[in-house]
Amino acid sequence: MTLTGKQARYLRGLGHHLKPVVMVGKDEINAAIIAATDEALTIHELIKVKLQEGCLGDRKDVATELATATGSAVAQILGKNFLLYRESEEKKITLPTTR
Repeated sequence: MTLTGKQARYLRGLGHHLKPVVMVGKDEINAAIIAATDEALTIHELIKVKLQEGCLGDRKDVATELATATGSAVAQILGKNFLLYRESEEKKITLPTTR
């Protein structure tokens, strides 16, 4: 899934006040993290993920790997946090249309 610049900006605005719901630690990406992220995306559509101190992986690599594993898109990578978005069946977020 790919977001346009306009859609990513919109999601960044929505995600600014979110608290991280998934934490990636020293174990980095594993089946439990993927399952938790998948469940959170199904419930919320837009989630914030935090990389903890023990995570040795590059933040961009971790974000891309987790997005690929869950079929979501990376809306933002900022510091040790990143936003993931995946549309659910019950659309909670309406993205701006592309023109």
